[in-house]
Amino acid sequence: MIPAQFDYHAPTSVDEALQLLRDADDAKVLAGGQSLIPVLRLRLAAPATIVDLGRIASLRGVREDGDAVVIGAMTPHHEVADHPLVREHALLLALATETVADPQIRHRGTLGGALVHADPAGDLLAPALALGAQMVIQGSGGTRTVDASDFFQGLFTTVVGEDELLSEIRVPKHTGWGAQYEKFTRVAQQWSIVAVAATVRVEGGTIAEARVALTNMGSTPVRATAVEQALVGAAPTQEAVRAAAASAAEGTQPPSDTNGDADYRRHLATVLTARAVLAAAG
Repeated sequence: MIPAQFDYHAPTSVDEALQLLRDADDAKVLAGGQSLIPVLRLRLAAPATIVDLGRIASLRGVREDGDAVVIGAMTPHHEVADHPLVREHALLLALATETVADPQIRHRGTLGGALVHADPAGDLLAPALALGAQMVIQGSGGTRTVDASDFFQGLFTTVVGEDELLSEIRVPKHTGWGAQYEKFTRVAQQWSIVAVAATVRVEGGTIAEARVALTNMGSTPVRATAVEQALVGAAPTQEAVRAAAASAAEGTQPPSDTNGDADYRRHLATVLTARAVLAAAG
C-alpha cells in the first residue's frame, strides 16, 4: 500500500526539529524508519507531518562521559554493536543489538528509535533497563533525564511528549561485567517470543552483583529483581543459577498469541534466565 499524504521536513538541528513539532498538529518523528515506514505503508497511522531526524549530526555518535557511555539517539544499531566503548563498558547492550533483525535493519534502525517505539518484543528495552540507562529528553520546556525504569509506560508508550525528542542515552559503565542476551524465536530475524538480558559481576568465585531483565513478558520490559537478589553471593554453578532463575517469571504478565501462551512464556523465562546468567558468569 501507499502511505497517506503528509508534509515532510528534514531539520538539521534539534531546535529546528522541536519547533516543527510544536507547530504541527499531528506529527510523527522519523528516526531509522524501520518501524514507522511499514506502519505508514499499511495506513495504520496517517500523520499530517513527518519530521525526519536523519540530518541532525549532533544526535549521532558514542562518547565517554565520566562513569557513563553516552550514545546519541540517532546512532544506528550497527555502530552501537561494534563500538569499542560499548563493548568494553556496556557489553550487554552490544550483544543484544547484534540480535536485532538483519544487517540491513541494523544499518538503518537506531537505538533511540527502538527505545521510543517501545515494542515490548523489541530487543533493546530490557538491556537498557538492566543496565540502568538514563534517557535524556529535550523539549520546549528544556532538558530532562529519565531513568529507564520510568521511561517505558506501556504498550508502545513512553514518557516522551508530542513536542519532545529523545536526544541521547546514558549507560552507566559496567566494565568487567560478563553479559549475555538469550533470545528465543521460532524463525530467524523474528521479534523475541521471550528474551533475557543478563549482566553479572563475579568476584572471588561468587556472583557479587547481577542485573536481569526480561523481554516480552509484559507490556514493558521487566526487571527480575527476585532473581538478582537470589544470585548475589551464590556460586555461578548450574544448580545455584537454576534455583535462582526459577523465580524469573514472578510478577510478569506475558501475552498469549500464536507464538505461545502465557504459561509457555513463563517457562521460557526461567530456562532462558538460567542460560543467560550462566553464560554471563562464564
